[in-house]
Amino acid sequence: MNGSFDESWASTPAVRRSMQSNRSRDTKPELLLRRALHGRGLRYRVCANPLPDLRMKADIVFRPARVAVEVRGCFWHGCPEHYRKPSSNSDYWSAKVARNVARDEKNSKALAAAGWLLISVWEHEDPDEMAAVVAAAVSSRRRRTLR
Repeated sequence: MNGSFDESWASTPAVRRSMQSNRSRDTKPELLLRRALHGRGLRYRVCANPLPDLRMKADIVFRPARVAVEVRGCFWHGCPEHYRKPSSNSDYWSAKVARNVARDEKNSKALAAAGWLLISVWEHEDPDEMAAVVAAAVSSRRRRTLR
């Protein structure tokens, strides 16, 4: 694609500009969760591959504990509570979200098969509550590896 609107997937130039400005990392929900985790004394990798052969970068990775965290947007990942079908270009976006959901499930299974725990945090969830969930999982899995 050379950047012209005629070849774009977007329904209008304004939609295209808006979609291009969406961040893939360092989103507000992700930063809030990272701040809460850091405040609990946890250290982690950001936007890292948990497994070298898996085409996936998790938002937050605790390698020794084998815990990966993904902060998922309600629209992009088809949140069961908040996703609503788009009114414009709905065939394209519905198919895109369905592919994202299928990819998320595939990645979750691949991580589990390799001994990893994937924690999905939805953007609407409280960052402090989710930091407690992540911290408990990391602590539990670290204790298990020390035995």
